[in-house]
Amino acid sequence: MINLTDIPRLARGLARLVEIARTLAKYGLADALARLDNRFVRRWTRGTELARISAETFEAKIRLVLTDLGTTFIKFGQVLSTRRDLIGPALGDELTKLQSHVPADSFAVTRATVEAELRRPLEELFKTFEPEPCASASIGQCHVATLHDGRKVAVKVQHPDILRRVTDDLAILAELAALAERFLPEFRAYRPIALVAEFERVLRRELDFRRELRHLQMFRLAFANDSGVRFPEPHPELSTGRVLTMEFLDGIPFNRPEDIKAAGGNFGELARRGARAFLDMVFRDGFFHADPHPGNVLFMPPSAEYPTGSIGLLDAGMVGRIDSRMRDRIDTALLAVLEKDSLKVTELIVEVGDVPPRFDSSAMEAEVAEQLAFYHGMPLEQFQLGTALNELTDAIRRYHVMLPAPLALLLRVLVMLEGTGRLLAPNFNLVELLETYKRSGVLKKLSPKRAWRRLASAVSDWDELIRALPRQLGNILRMLQRQEMGIQLSHRHLEPSVNRLVFGLMVSALFVGSSMLWAFKAPPLVWDVSVLGASGCLLSMMLGYRLFRAIQHSGRLEEYDQS
Repeated sequence: MINLTDIPRLARGLARLVEIARTLAKYGLADALARLDNRFVRRWTRGTELARISAETFEAKIRLVLTDLGTTFIKFGQVLSTRRDLIGPALGDELTKLQSHVPADSFAVTRATVEAELRRPLEELFKTFEPEPCASASIGQCHVATLHDGRKVAVKVQHPDILRRVTDDLAILAELAALAERFLPEFRAYRPIALVAEFERVLRRELDFRRELRHLQMFRLAFANDSGVRFPEPHPELSTGRVLTMEFLDGIPFNRPEDIKAAGGNFGELARRGARAFLDMVFRDGFFHADPHPGNVLFMPPSAEYPTGSIGLLDAGMVGRIDSRMRDRIDTALLAVLEKDSLKVTELIVEVGDVPPRFDSSAMEAEVAEQLAFYHGMPLEQFQLGTALNELTDAIRRYHVMLPAPLALLLRVLVMLEGTGRLLAPNFNLVELLETYKRSGVLKKLSPKRAWRRLASAVSDWDELIRALPRQLGNILRMLQRQEMGIQLSHRHLEPSVNRLVFGLMVSALFVGSSMLWAFKAPPLVWDVSVLGASGCLLSMMLGYRLFRAIQHSGRLEEYDQS
């Protein structure tokens, strides 16, 4: 029975589903047009949108589809770009171009949202508030304002009704993923249901601005003693789940290198400083800014407070977290890659990843070894970590291994980090900086404090296991008593063995019975020999010889001796 209150939601969902189907049909028609070799059709469609779309690559068409479908699907593409282990580097690179420039809300709508969230008139909250936003993206828009004490701030305001629209789209995405995994075998390798579930978790967290505020506080605390790296200072008293007020960083984005040069920036130093900041996040702090594209990294010119200039980092909504165990594995993987140890790299991939049932680890190890051998002995200035990681993630994708989300996010960050560094300084090499973390990783592994911590953790795990063992065994016995659990044994290729066993028993019985007939001279007799006993013994000997040959050759009694 349908709840009447659900009818508007169902109607919206149906209308949205029709829109999605129409968009997919348009791009599907363009794809079919690209495969046609018909001059009349091409001449007829020349200059149309279909012709323009048909000339795009497959990866670009996917990006255009997601762009046309709007906010949720653009964010889905951006999350997909972090899963190069599933979609491959080519599509990952294309999806990083996804940008959501949506029309800005009117100032009246923005004012109403801010005042409703902060429960005070706008004039009481801020000394000045720019009506025109400085940026408008899929989830919200950003306005420049001034506090009553004169400090300049950026106010991020969520678009109205965004949660309802995202919820409707997520429901449709979940249904499409289930259909794709059930009826389209070529999509199963991409794990659509798991991907959509991960995307929903990421997007719902990003819709809560309180998480970004907490991320900013954590980053500022981690880099409190580093004057070369700056994160905006958040203002919790002027922030909620839909409004975020933070310090306005007036800098030059890394995607404007000419302006940075004019402002006196040293490209090589900026690239190294920015890379060190991100590597410190990964290897020192265990949580890292997960979207280091050039637009989110600023050059802050020298000032009285920062005489050598600094790097500003924006948009801390997406953050990757790495626990101590995963950090140990990353340290080990880093050592293995730098030392060209293909076996160790493959073992780590199998250990941390979700591998398919018929995973061929030896084949993957051979491919990893070939990739590492290509870079063996290569001069450091020629080695590009981003290219090597793209090749590795491409191999992982082809073997259908699904990496944990934080690790996949980290691989993307390293690729983007090197790309951003090379945008400023073509000679920038991330491997040079990783060598430093390689040495520190070795020292950390040899640290007595770390060894003691790992021992204590192992003792705690064993203690928990021993404490839980009686209870778990009791649960298993109760389930067996209630017949909620059964043990099923399956066998393979036992039929020939059973056949040989039964046949051997029959031959043995025939021989014993015939021998008794012969011994007791059971009639009829010929020359005082029992005919039945002698015939049975001869037959049993022939059958026994056939059984012997069957075992010696194929073990199948149905096949005759072919020799």
